[in-house]
Amino acid sequence: MDYAPLGRTGVRVSPLTLGAMNFGSWANTDHDDGVRIIHRALDAGINVIDTADVYSAGESEEIVGKALAGRRDDVVLATKAHMPMGESPNMAGNSRRWLVREVENSLRRLNTDHIDLYQIHRPDPDCDIDETLGALTDLVRDGKIRYAGCSTFPAHEIVEAHWVAERRGRERFVTEQPPYSILARGIEADVLPVTRSYGMGVLPWSPLAGGWLSGKYRKGAKVESPRMDRLPDRYDPDRPQNAAKLEAVEQLVRLAEDNGLTLVELALAFVLEHPAVSSAIIGPRTMEQLESQLSAADIRLSTEVLDRIDEIVPPGSNLNPADAGWTPPALQAAARRR
Repeated sequence: MDYAPLGRTGVRVSPLTLGAMNFGSWANTDHDDGVRIIHRALDAGINVIDTADVYSAGESEEIVGKALAGRRDDVVLATKAHMPMGESPNMAGNSRRWLVREVENSLRRLNTDHIDLYQIHRPDPDCDIDETLGALTDLVRDGKIRYAGCSTFPAHEIVEAHWVAERRGRERFVTEQPPYSILARGIEADVLPVTRSYGMGVLPWSPLAGGWLSGKYRKGAKVESPRMDRLPDRYDPDRPQNAAKLEAVEQLVRLAEDNGLTLVELALAFVLEHPAVSSAIIGPRTMEQLESQLSAADIRLSTEVLDRIDEIVPPGSNLNPADAGWTPPALQAAARRR
């Protein structure tokens, strides 16, 4: 694999990052199998592993910790905090109180003395960004983390965070982890230009659009998935925005076949073509899924293929707004009731 700069950190990363969300009770409950998948990814040249405290309530971090025994020094280890980790209202969010406590929990579960990239999983409208950056700065100085990043932050909040870091002498976010795929291209309009201007690394999540670009969701195919009931806004095929995704998938399947690619390879290669992207996060549940994705690291799409993708899904657009990953509180239904 060719290794690319992670923004301006000086760290070089593989084109694919192994996402560990599917290891643990949320998906693959076999710890030994999870360890085997992680080892196969490392043997294939992947040198970044991304997880989060909330994934299977910490179980994902524990599996990653087991897998990295004896191999920790070769890995850029990334995790995240923000999501609720208990019933207490203070076991979540981006406060100093929580981050200082939760980083210790992640270090214990990961069985390591430091985290390479500690990411804020989502914005927290109730917490001053200076509070968060101040805590992250202290964690860097204490040697608990090496770098700080953000995930699914809108462009204006990324800019605000950089301004605050400059004015207050805080550590800055060196990476952003946004949702990005052929079907969800909204970040091309603002987030990606902002990350480039600040020299940030970009680690997109869900490059297969939550499974829509895996080949599983096709017209006329009966799919049994808990996501249909849990996330109908994003997966119910009878809703107009998802019907549009199905139509796009059919066209993309034909485009991939015409160019000797699988749909998975086309989808991952597309994300990697963007000059702002450092590494795309894949989230295999099985060894078979991992193997089907590794080849994408070496694929380059022609201008003609990229132009055809632009015709199917216009640049800077999300076919379904629900795929944006985060809705500002001001736009949520309750806030719109005047």
